[in-house]
Amino acid sequence: MRLAALVEAPDHVCCRYRLRAFADEWHRAGHSLELFARPRGWWPRVRLTSHLVPFDVVILQRRLPSFLELASLRRRANRLVFDFDDAVFLRDSFSSKGLESHRRRTRFAAVVRAADVVVAGNPWLAERARAAGAAYVVVVPTCVEPASYPPADHESNDGVRLIWVGSSSTLRGLERARELLDQVGRTIRDVRLKLVCDRFGPFGRLPVESSVWRESTEATEIAAADIGISWLPDDDWSRGKCGLKVLQYMAAALPVIGNPVGVQTDLIRHGQTGFLATTAYEWAAAVRTLAEDPDLRRRMGSAGRARVEREFSVASGAGRWCEILGALERSQRAVG
Repeated sequence: MRLAALVEAPDHVCCRYRLRAFADEWHRAGHSLELFARPRGWWPRVRLTSHLVPFDVVILQRRLPSFLELASLRRRANRLVFDFDDAVFLRDSFSSKGLESHRRRTRFAAVVRAADVVVAGNPWLAERARAAGAAYVVVVPTCVEPASYPPADHESNDGVRLIWVGSSSTLRGLERARELLDQVGRTIRDVRLKLVCDRFGPFGRLPVESSVWRESTEATEIAAADIGISWLPDDDWSRGKCGLKVLQYMAAALPVIGNPVGVQTDLIRHGQTGFLATTAYEWAAAVRTLAEDPDLRRRMGSAGRARVEREFSVASGAGRWCEILGALERSQRAVG
């Protein structure tokens, strides 16, 4: 089948991990993928839909089009799939206007009802799509390629390095946990935080290493650390997150510490692949336990990597997508 995807940009993180990552597997299964950056302005977007007629399936990723654009897209797309990995029907955790947006919810409901298939990045998002009127919803988690991440060796004698990977926008979430990380820095010796980001800032007594994010070096930067960390605000925007950074840490065989919000409560198996921690005391205790026991770090990291290989690998995600595409192909033949 010929697939066209309307994306924010071909190099956007969502496109890279949720579509481009599967292109080779899809090709081996007989499918092709062509990416279209969604242009600015409603008229260029409407005009773009005329180029989609020859494709068997059109994938609209994350964006909520106007009713005019959606009507034009639905008219021209043989089969329409909506793929999303964020609570796009809400504003984000840091909006001065609050989370709720009537406009976003209305457009979200229109899109999921118009789509032949809705692909959600986690079960919570899938339930929101069903509640909004989607007829056919499938969960395909965000996936990573474990082979791209050299496993951490945990043999360094140069203290213990925590790592956090993200963007300047998501760093605002970690900054809300500054007191927790300050407690770690004040109570545990030889621990530092490595930020892989496009913006940096202080975290109290916890020393910070700054590393500018680059796609080409991201995996090796993660593997050079000892413990991955993630902290999310406890709200519905965060419950829509799909845990990419946690999966990256696990793929690199790092134990993970995170707060019990959203998918983190499932991805981080407490005592097996890392620790779930809420209070400053729990965070410091989790870091201390892992800092003092490299064998525990190695065992938890290996368990996390094995789980990624089983459940969150590119091959696993591509297989789920191929099932969806196979069902669409059969339905198209039945109509024809």
